[in-house]
Amino acid sequence: MLKKQTSFYYGGDYNPEQWDESVWQEDMRLMKKAGVNYVSVNIFSWAILQPDEDTYDFSTLDKIMAMLADNCIAADLATATAAPPAWLARKYPQSLPVDSNGTHLLPGSRQHYCPNSKDYRRLAQALVGQIARRYRNHPALAMWHVNNEFGCHVSECYCDTCKAAFQAWLREKYQSISALNRSWSTDFWSQRYYGWEDINLPGKMPTHHNPNHQLDYKRFMNDSILNLYTKEREIIKKYTPDIPVMTNLMGLHQPINGFTWSKEMDLVAWDAYPDPYEPIPYGYFMAHDLTRSLKKRPFLLMEQAPGAVNWRGQNAVKTPGRMRLWSYEAVAHGADGILFFQWRASQGGAEKFHSGMVPHSNDENSRVFREVAELGRELKKCAEILETKFYAEAAIVFDWENWWALELDSKPSNLVEYPAQLVSYYRVLHRLNIGVDFISPDEDLKKYKVVFAPASYQVSQIFSDRVKDFVRNGGIFVTNFFSGIANQEDRIYLGGYPGAYKDVLGIYVEEFAPMKKGQVHQIATPWGDASIRIWEEVIHLKGAKAFAYFKEGYLAGMPAVTRHDYGRGVAYYVGTDPEEAFLKNMIREILSRIRITAPMHVPDGVEVATRENNTARYHFVLNHTDHEKRFVIDGEYEELLTGTPEKKIITLAARGVKILKET
Repeated sequence: MLKKQTSFYYGGDYNPEQWDESVWQEDMRLMKKAGVNYVSVNIFSWAILQPDEDTYDFSTLDKIMAMLADNCIAADLATATAAPPAWLARKYPQSLPVDSNGTHLLPGSRQHYCPNSKDYRRLAQALVGQIARRYRNHPALAMWHVNNEFGCHVSECYCDTCKAAFQAWLREKYQSISALNRSWSTDFWSQRYYGWEDINLPGKMPTHHNPNHQLDYKRFMNDSILNLYTKEREIIKKYTPDIPVMTNLMGLHQPINGFTWSKEMDLVAWDAYPDPYEPIPYGYFMAHDLTRSLKKRPFLLMEQAPGAVNWRGQNAVKTPGRMRLWSYEAVAHGADGILFFQWRASQGGAEKFHSGMVPHSNDENSRVFREVAELGRELKKCAEILETKFYAEAAIVFDWENWWALELDSKPSNLVEYPAQLVSYYRVLHRLNIGVDFISPDEDLKKYKVVFAPASYQVSQIFSDRVKDFVRNGGIFVTNFFSGIANQEDRIYLGGYPGAYKDVLGIYVEEFAPMKKGQVHQIATPWGDASIRIWEEVIHLKGAKAFAYFKEGYLAGMPAVTRHDYGRGVAYYVGTDPEEAFLKNMIREILSRIRITAPMHVPDGVEVATRENNTARYHFVLNHTDHEKRFVIDGEYEELLTGTPEKKIITLAARGVKILKET
């Protein structure tokens, strides 16, 4: 049984080993002032812990852990395996990763290891065993943090070790070379293989790769990196079965299949770094919902910047109130902890200009520290929200393997990007204040009233049948262009596009007509003309009815958007990439049909999201504008952060937040 969380986790990455010990007690004083109760330690400490292969030195970590325990600060203890020490690369040079050009990536940065290196694995696991055994009963230990941001910098390796491992992986998957040849369609371009040893990694080739070769390599690398995590987790669980184990994911991170990884984690966490130059970063907001959805339970915001980052071309600062607002955005969508990178801004190193909770000035009266401390005080009032569920009646399908397949080369248009298509639908739902879960194709659809599946290019027959059952039994299904095209072996469904969905959609797409980059056409809709980009196609109705039509060229007058009554439900198809105003009108019509409504009526720019349990509903009301907003509400609520009643007229400051408790 895992330990139950009793308060919001608040804090961040803490790296006292980078500072003289004279600073440490000042850190403790400031952490108490800021309300910090949880810090991640030991993330990049391997070189300190193990100066050579035969020597371990835990003296510094012992002091850090004891200090945290003495000050009642919980430790998220990392395994330190994200950056091997220099001696490991010198002694075992084959442990270094190789890029697709055949270049060995050198030490001196981080993540400089091949995920299939036996030497890296052996030494990393030995270190984890030492750490887990030493600190298994430590009073500061609250959670285990395996490695760090897996696949962030090295998500692919093209060394001979990986080549041999890939061949073994393929042999296990296909059992026979003839089965692989069928799956990969190797009779095209005379690619047939006669032995496993003939199969290379999909590195530099004269022209286009075999797409299923690429897909299997992506699956293999995801499995290889995941195996690093699970091996460390197994060692940890041997010593501390009741302490949660996780790693920090990265939201919309293509190489790492979050749904696969979440099955191996006790809870999920992710690192969010939206660009403050973007007024409302919907892609990052979407990643909160995606991360929560990986296990359908609360998550941790493991890293965010208190101010500016250091790694963009131009690094915008989070202006006053924005850090607080975006922190509550995460809490509203399921975060049970808000953490930062990092506690104290570094004096040296590659990230010395990355903001810290404590700035270089060490000034506790600085704006950033004052905002950090205020948020820490507020979150202490939110403990009753812990483990509440996010309220959602709508779902969006998210499929990492579809993402991999969709964005390979040799497609009708390279302008079709998976996250962008998802965000276009998510943005409308967010602005309409409709809660959204993300679901994998393996999940049941029945608990939702409407399911969106944009850019659903690669679809299994199992999911196709699941969609038919869902719509037949009264559900609403919405998909768009270039969906239902290929199966999981990236082979086209024959008999007309969109093969996997054509029956439920009641249409037949004869041909695609991709548009030039920057080109804009129009469609005629019930709400007036709307602009479209990226895509047009020839759609024939086979039971569906059209309610929007193309207006240009040889497609003029042909269906662009269709609706099909199927059983007791309805399936919609959007055969282009329309402007947001059209999607908003269409989605409003769908929501009205199935009686999904926002929790309350609010002005544009104000968000309402709901978490709930058996006794209360908590409505997070967030003002994403730079102007005060006033609006009318029905009923009477308790405002959780102030403890005061709220009724009739709500006044919400610019970038303001209220949590309205409804019992």
